[in-house]
Amino acid sequence: MTSMTRDERLLMTQRTMNLLEAWGLGASDIMHLLHLPEGVKARNIGRFRDEEPFPDDPTVNRRVGYLLRIEEALHTFFPRNPEMRDLWVKRGNRQFGKKAPVAVMVEDGESGMISVLSHLDCTFAWDLTGSKTEYRAA
Repeated sequence: MTSMTRDERLLMTQRTMNLLEAWGLGASDIMHLLHLPEGVKARNIGRFRDEEPFPDDPTVNRRVGYLLRIEEALHTFFPRNPEMRDLWVKRGNRQFGKKAPVAVMVEDGESGMISVLSHLDCTFAWDLTGSKTEYRAA
């Protein structure tokens, strides 16, 4: 994400913040989920909503990438029902031991995000196995 302009990073940050807030996450959960650097305090989270992009940190960038792929997968699952997208993330799921996917992500961090994304996006899970989703014409 280092090749992104400040404005592009700000738009990505705002999109991510809107997503996390729609899922009902507070500042401390957002900090934990994104693994923000120690210099970022909970009281500063509001700045990311409006005026400041996330720090350009490899861990933060990777986790934001997972969250945005989860958002895209939810759009595929529920193309005409945005309320259901948020509800699915907040509702207990058998796949995750009856825990809500958002709780799995917050509690388990990056591995929780990978679990949720693997459940929603079979191509991501396929890629994790070492297989490739790129096909070439014969």
